[in-house]
Amino acid sequence: MQDFPHHYQVSATAETTSHVELRSEGLSPIESAPPPEFGGPGDRWSPESLLVAAVADCFVLSFKAIAGASRLEWNGIHCDVDGVLDKLDGKMRFTEFKVSATLSVPNGTDQSKAARLLEKAEHACLITNSLIADRELTTKITVAN
Repeated sequence: MQDFPHHYQVSATAETTSHVELRSEGLSPIESAPPPEFGGPGDRWSPESLLVAAVADCFVLSFKAIAGASRLEWNGIHCDVDGVLDKLDGKMRFTEFKVSATLSVPNGTDQSKAARLLEKAEHACLITNSLIADRELTTKITVAN
């Protein structure tokens, strides 16, 4: 890992009637548009969906790193996130992120250890740690045969 601080640069470009194009060096561009809730077409990633996706992605990546360091055997992980956008004190903001994770582990895996590592991943996620919204984690562990 590189020394801190890390810097991440993204540019956004749009014309009067176009979607927004997001670019970052070395990555494929992404088109974004407002979500349907704000009159958008609903066929592009929106700032709202990108933020919720960042929470889900960070949780999974944090889990993978923690599980690897802890030598936990696992088969797969699925994470759903419900980001709640509301008005609070006259401002629109995300007030809560509900993270639901399902972890598949091989038979014989210490399920209590797996549960602890899912909790650790939620606490280690730098994205949710950077936000002021409440967060809730529910987990499910399944055993694969």
